[in-house]
Amino acid sequence: MKNRWNRKELSELADVDPVAVRVYSSQLLGAESDLVLHGGGNTSVKGVVDDVFGEKTDVLYVKGSGWDLRTIEAPGFPPTRLSYLQQLGQLSQLSDSEMMRQLRLALLDPSGPTPSVEAILHALIPHTYVDHSHADAVVTISNTPKGKEILTDLYGSEVLILPYIMPGFVLAKQVAEATAAVDWSQLKGIVLLHHGIFTFHDDAQTSYETMIELVSKAEDYLARHGAAQLAQADVTLSAADFDYLSRLRKFAGESFGGPILVRCDTSREAAGFARLENAVELAQRGPLTPDHTIHAKAFAAAFDVDPQQDLEAFRQLYQDYFQQHSSAEHQMLDTMPRYGVFKDRGMIYMAANQKRLGIVADISTHTLTAIQHGEALGGWTALPQQDLFAVEYWELEQAKLKSGNQRAEFEGKVALVSGAASGIGKACVESLITAGAVVVALDIKEMVFGHSSVLPINCDVTQADQIQAALAQALQEFGGIDLVVSNAGCFPSSSPIESLEDESWEQSVALNMSSHMKLLRASIPFLKNGFDPSVVIIGSKNVPAPGPGAAAYSVAKAGLNQLARVAALELGSFGIRVNSVHPNAIYDTAIWTDEVLTQRAAHYGMSVEDYRAANVLGAELNSADVAAVVTSLLSQAFSKTTGAQVAIDGGNERVI
Repeated sequence: MKNRWNRKELSELADVDPVAVRVYSSQLLGAESDLVLHGGGNTSVKGVVDDVFGEKTDVLYVKGSGWDLRTIEAPGFPPTRLSYLQQLGQLSQLSDSEMMRQLRLALLDPSGPTPSVEAILHALIPHTYVDHSHADAVVTISNTPKGKEILTDLYGSEVLILPYIMPGFVLAKQVAEATAAVDWSQLKGIVLLHHGIFTFHDDAQTSYETMIELVSKAEDYLARHGAAQLAQADVTLSAADFDYLSRLRKFAGESFGGPILVRCDTSREAAGFARLENAVELAQRGPLTPDHTIHAKAFAAAFDVDPQQDLEAFRQLYQDYFQQHSSAEHQMLDTMPRYGVFKDRGMIYMAANQKRLGIVADISTHTLTAIQHGEALGGWTALPQQDLFAVEYWELEQAKLKSGNQRAEFEGKVALVSGAASGIGKACVESLITAGAVVVALDIKEMVFGHSSVLPINCDVTQADQIQAALAQALQEFGGIDLVVSNAGCFPSSSPIESLEDESWEQSVALNMSSHMKLLRASIPFLKNGFDPSVVIIGSKNVPAPGPGAAAYSVAKAGLNQLARVAALELGSFGIRVNSVHPNAIYDTAIWTDEVLTQRAAHYGMSVEDYRAANVLGAELNSADVAAVVTSLLSQAFSKTTGAQVAIDGGNERVI
């Protein structure tokens, strides 16, 4: 575990006060995924502030709910009344919901984030800085038959080893009772079995470096005892596998209650694990830490035979788990697995959106490593299912269910956009991700979006093999396709038919018409398994109103328009909508180069400025205007519309 402390970086902070130092060292912890995953872990610092009356008040700045240590800033450490939290720690009992209410009452700023559920424990530890992580190496050792003994031998009397107990008030009470007669000056840390590790000191650097030291000892132990080698294998998915993923996504989404994302991980590590003889049994013993159940459920699924059968098998396992451990106040969550072993191929992850998919993938990856390390130390022994259930169905998590979070309309949906590098295509990508979709962006040119919800793939859509390869990549990353925006195109140089060159004609037909057929043809099998599947073809004003000198373009676009109409007739029985838009005079696209714009304006005897606003509304249009209409056509607002042709041209007299 690398020690990232850098005095130079710290000295360069604008204000080196305790909170600034706390932010700095918290981000160092958060930078290590083997210490902290997706909101896990928490840190604090004690200090003094002047209240509104000018009186000194002892406070605890503790990580607030919703903040991640990797990116936390000062507002993520809401100040709370230290004495109030310490008084709460003296109570004999306190329910979780009442504890959260009291934590908000302890805030000095009522608009601040809710303090961590471990705030009372942080308040009871008599040191200025407190660091808490879910260090993989420490928890892995504790998840083995002799974990407690190993950790005791490893750390000696400098670290207190405590049995697992639920987070929150009961954990604070456990630590308080266990340390009642302890000399804190002789204690370096506290290990909570199956949960994590605390370090503390009045100096931030010492507390941080103690964390690094203790975790490094655990990592070194794993390496010395044969836990460094992980199973690895090479895998290439087949056409049948992609069909499986597409159908799995459809059935799983129906179980979840809406569109979801599915990712198939065929990395050498994931494939190696999936080829272990007992891979499924290992993955179903339980996660690395119990808090992972909130994101990934208590155990994995087995994927191999048939997606519907495999999901039904998991549903039955989950229902049995729920019935065995639940009581009257529990409301059963959805029965969709969040991760599973794809036999001999790799791992499959599922989630409602891209952010949660990343969380599930990270949790699964860390868990698979820990499982194999644990097996090398005598066997992977996660917490019993009743303890995992207690966290998954924690009172605080159940309360979140009742808040009824609203999903964005396109959340969980996968869109495919061709010609995505610029102009209308790029605007459609940006509009769709804003609406909640993930987007597979295709273009022969390099693309830069800077957004995790976009999968850019360089692809010549005139080549069927490149389209198939791009779809395979999209299926592996997201599990399916729901929406297609077929946009790729070019505008050949103006030429009368008499002097039209074969090459110009053939290039226009290949890109402006045939490529759309190839993309649609390849997408249809996956659209059939999509959620509210819909296609929008980007046509042209030249379809209803062609102009002289544009035969190659106009004829190709007219053929494309017929393709869209036939597709609407053929695909309607599968619930797939196909509509067209006919833009005109969208001047921020690659088609409208300065040369083309000048030529077309001259053809009509107009200045470029007049040509730009030559429509009934006298309005200049841009790519975002087209993207807004495209997104609307893909939405539920047009769920009963197919075969339509919509002009986006500010009103063209010839079209009207």
